[in-house]
Amino acid sequence: MVIFRLVFGGLLLAALLCLGMYVGTQQRVWLQRGLVVLKWTVLAGLGFFAVVALERLTPLL
Repeated sequence: MVIFRLVFGGLLLAALLCLGMYVGTQQRVWLQRGLVVLKWTVLAGLGFFAVVALERLTPLL
């Protein structure tokens, strides 16, 4: 759980830095990189919470 939080936080920080670089430089490459990192961060978070939900539902089955 702690490892996931560190990875998730690091990815969010990377996305924010990329988007900040876009605001500072107006280069589209930074916007694209930031959105890609953000997209994969959200997908990883959804996958993690799906696994947690399945682990909670296992005793009920």
